[in-house]
Amino acid sequence: MHPAVAVGLVFGGCCSNVVFLELLARQFPGCGNIVTFSQFLFIAVEGFIFEANFGRKRPAIPIRNYFIMVAMFFTVSVVNNYALNLNIAMPLHMIFRSGSLIASMALGIIILKKRYSVSKYTSIALVSVGIFTCTFMSAKQVASDSSLNEEDGLQVFLWWLLGIAALTFALLMSARMGIFQEMLYKQFGKHSKEALFYNHALPLPGFLLLAPNIYQHAVLFSQSELFQVPVIGLTLPIMWFYLLMNVVTQYVCIRGVFILTTECTSLTVTLVVTLRKFVSLIFSILYFHNPFTAWHWLGTAFVFVGTLMYTEVWNSLGPFLARWRKRPKED
Repeated sequence: MHPAVAVGLVFGGCCSNVVFLELLARQFPGCGNIVTFSQFLFIAVEGFIFEANFGRKRPAIPIRNYFIMVAMFFTVSVVNNYALNLNIAMPLHMIFRSGSLIASMALGIIILKKRYSVSKYTSIALVSVGIFTCTFMSAKQVASDSSLNEEDGLQVFLWWLLGIAALTFALLMSARMGIFQEMLYKQFGKHSKEALFYNHALPLPGFLLLAPNIYQHAVLFSQSELFQVPVIGLTLPIMWFYLLMNVVTQYVCIRGVFILTTECTSLTVTLVVTLRKFVSLIFSILYFHNPFTAWHWLGTAFVFVGTLMYTEVWNSLGPFLARWRKRPKED
């Protein structure tokens, strides 16, 4: 498949996925569990049919290793989605999750004893300053909410702090999972489609612990206003339509990233994913009118410039621009 198609899948799928997630979270902020369960179920069923061949294909990586990875992946997914229920705005959610480089570097130094260049440390410092700026300004907005009295305002702020703690925990856990996955791939080879299936199939029994919350939101979704799906003319509650589209676009997003990793270098993948996050952020701010001050923009710039510095994209763009300048000019 041509890389341009994969890039289109990433931008189209991932950006649309964020839109439908925000539409769901704005109506029912506590719907993270039903969203996570639906995504896991869809990808698990697809993987069981096309990757596991209805259970007949033996995994290349021992199943016991997947159980460890799954415990981390399940925790990260649930905590990230649940953070939206703790007064975390979608823009801050996206910016905070862009700080994965910080967690990856920190754990890489501690666990793998890695050492990095000065430019890497500089880029991580920029990302850290950017996230701190956005978080601090969001904290001021939550604390100064004039629609609440002092007691309720303090309660909202404390829930927001819990949300920040949840995102920080998920960030560190995700980085630890990445290191564990890297070690597995070195030992057994890369089997990303297999890992995608087992990471989504094995945690499904864990959702039994969240069954009451999932059922509650399923009932709420069924009580939402009816919506007629264009083209096919099917009528269903609009929240179920949002959830269906969220699940489908999540799958398109994941498949796009997977195709991109097989067709392009890791640098290109990182660049595409970073730009996609930036587009999603801009759309969330403009379309949903999320509060975003000049300080937020400054913090966002630090995050994305730091990320691009880390990937050393400038070094790759240099030769390309030089060749572009030297190209023969048409008369």
